[in-house]
Amino acid sequence: MLRTKIAGIGKYLPDTIVKNDDLQSVMETSDEWIQERTGIQERRYGTKHQETTTTMAAHAARTAIERAGITPEDIDFILFATLSPDYYFPGCGVLLQRELGITKTTIGAMDIRNQCTGFVYGLATGDQFIRSGMYKNVLVVGAEMHSMGLDYSTRGRNVTVIFGDGAGAVVLQPTGEADQGILCSKLHSDGTHAEKLAFINPGAHGGYHNRYLDEPVEYGYGKETYGGIFLTEKMVEEGMTYPYMDGPFVFKLAVQKFPEVIQEVLQEAGEDVASLDMLVPHQANLRISQFVQRILKLRDDQVWNNIQKYGNTTAASVPIALCEAVENGAIKRGDLVCLAAFGSGFTWGANLLRW
Repeated sequence: MLRTKIAGIGKYLPDTIVKNDDLQSVMETSDEWIQERTGIQERRYGTKHQETTTTMAAHAARTAIERAGITPEDIDFILFATLSPDYYFPGCGVLLQRELGITKTTIGAMDIRNQCTGFVYGLATGDQFIRSGMYKNVLVVGAEMHSMGLDYSTRGRNVTVIFGDGAGAVVLQPTGEADQGILCSKLHSDGTHAEKLAFINPGAHGGYHNRYLDEPVEYGYGKETYGGIFLTEKMVEEGMTYPYMDGPFVFKLAVQKFPEVIQEVLQEAGEDVASLDMLVPHQANLRISQFVQRILKLRDDQVWNNIQKYGNTTAASVPIALCEAVENGAIKRGDLVCLAAFGSGFTWGANLLRW
């Protein structure tokens, strides 16, 4: 039976390391405060005016392509997951195609806007393209340049201290090996509380009112006014143009959905937690990962965490962590590996694969 294998994997982290103590110069916080709540010690920031979400993705993609033993011209399709695209539009998929120098082949490029679960959704999508026989070399990328859009003040510290920049990529190929490849994926969403973790402004929601917010906000002009949908002076002056997160709400939902979807893919494949060699969770918060580990009764060597060094890199976190685990020898040929993520939307999902 034809399956999909990860033929090559790569990651990219910017050179600039920002430690918790470095953030004290711009906001009221401390290393102790950040580590207690998130487990994060440092994160990476890209170089302004030199690096973008796309350029970081290209670094990771080139490594994955080389390790897969192919050239950029062999790529049939691009799946690009991010919440921090270079432009509002067009998406990063076509920009990556250009960056890799493969525009002559006019391959398809698709952008995935599922935030923290973007890579998991992308892997499931690429798997179906491979299994159907439509494509033979699918490039799946998760990349983020969070540092360009955070609120570096005490007002924004609850969000800002969490996020970092980086990229990860894999090349998917078909395999006939019975003991290798993606076994199954499970994807879920529930938009009931979408605004609990959201980047609301600027947006095309009409500007003056959002009926789903607990406390609707007036944005500075009346219902009779048209135009000015994307940005107003009031949005800028009052700091409305930054991400919003209800941390406690997200935490409670994440520790519920993570174990559920992990158990779901294991059951689908006829496996159990005891047979799992490695869980690579989205690096949202070390406390979430530790909570999930306790619920599933996993050993420390069965869970890969690197949020301490890189922070939350959203769509990039799973491929970066997976790549790091492979490079460190923590994942070997034949290992049963689960990738799981939960994030804004809310969306969550998992992929189970035999490495």
